[in-house]
Amino acid sequence: MPMLLHYFAALPRGKVVLWCYLIWYLVTAITLFEPSPSLWLSSAGISLVIGYALRLSVDRGAATDRWQLFRLYFMPFAVSSFSSMIKGQSYFLVFPRRLPVLAASIGGCLAFVAFVGLCRRLESMRLRRGAT
Repeated sequence: MPMLLHYFAALPRGKVVLWCYLIWYLVTAITLFEPSPSLWLSSAGISLVIGYALRLSVDRGAATDRWQLFRLYFMPFAVSSFSSMIKGQSYFLVFPRRLPVLAASIGGCLAFVAFVGLCRRLESMRLRRGAT
């Protein structure tokens, strides 16, 4: 099984949820893209400040996993830009009231969960064939 498919097959539930957060963010960013440089620069600034603080909070002296490090900086960026993009867009909490956007967000997450399930099934089949 290619390395990338093995990665998805081995994803713990918590990381599947994080991937769904990313999908939800990307659907929102694509449908509500705001070309304002100030929005993106402010989000990047918040990302640097909060990401560094988060990095300090998890630093145990050992090398930080590169994906964890990415998440520590990306999540504040995503939260900041998401909140700016949805302002005045009739969202309820994080849910768009526009049905096509809501359907794309939920559909993207469901498709990803199904993909992870397929990867797990293929990995399981590969392991069973190797064991016989």
